[in-house]
Amino acid sequence: MKILLTGATGRLGSECKDVLKSHYKIIAPDKEELDITSWDKVITSIHQLSPHIVLNCAAFTKVDECETERKISERINVEGTRNLAQGAARYDKSIVHISSDFVFNGRKRLPQPYFEDDPMDPLSFYGLTKMESEMAVKQNVPKYVIIRAGWLYGIRGDNFLKKILALALKGDQESIYVVNDQFGSPTWLHRLAQQIKLLIDNGKEGVYHATSEGYCSRYEWAKYFLEKMEIKIPVLPCATKEYPTPAVRPVNSILENRQLKRERLNIMPDWQDDLDIFIDTYGEKLLKGEEEAGD
Repeated sequence: MKILLTGATGRLGSECKDVLKSHYKIIAPDKEELDITSWDKVITSIHQLSPHIVLNCAAFTKVDECETERKISERINVEGTRNLAQGAARYDKSIVHISSDFVFNGRKRLPQPYFEDDPMDPLSFYGLTKMESEMAVKQNVPKYVIIRAGWLYGIRGDNFLKKILALALKGDQESIYVVNDQFGSPTWLHRLAQQIKLLIDNGKEGVYHATSEGYCSRYEWAKYFLEKMEIKIPVLPCATKEYPTPAVRPVNSILENRQLKRERLNIMPDWQDDLDIFIDTYGEKLLKGEEEAGD
């Protein structure tokens, strides 16, 4: 089976490539070879490459920049996804599309999680583009999988944990403040890629949530991480309003993997268990500022 992977050099795309390449033929063109915002290039690529599945990991994910770079984020996240969905439909292919916890407004009473069929109501422009990308998939291609995830981290690219580590290692401050009024489930990108593979292996269709089990605040996440990394710096809680950002973040980003569990396909462990494995595997590289090499 052939899989056309978009966004293969990104954080999730590179993990998916690593996980899938031993079981499937992965076609992973770069941005120059396949610009998903170009209808002609998408149609030509799908026609010539003839993949069985289009796995779309391409996205503009810089949440705050989306507020100012609206045309770019809409072109990549919405128009690009629509092109891929229409191209897949034209040649009777299926699409696997990655979405986000930001499609929800986060106002559900804690610790109640969001389910796959809860109404979408994004607070940020990034969230709006991800909601519209889901609609573009649903409206244009009959065979699809939409996977929502959030609070992602890994060894490649920027993420929350790397920012916290950089702050802790600067040495010019006595403590670090982290917001304690945003809640979610830290999710290792490598594990998410394994979950995506399992859905592909089983030929599934529909909408799925795929995050680690359990939840925490960003403050608890940062504190746990630095303690496991044996970095002795006080981590102190603060309110989101003390550190405003251009994009509004949901207070509650907890997703329940209900559909995965119904189908007995959930392989997502507790967030602390995966973070422990991640630190055991990559702790030294994180401290040295190294990234995992890709193909």
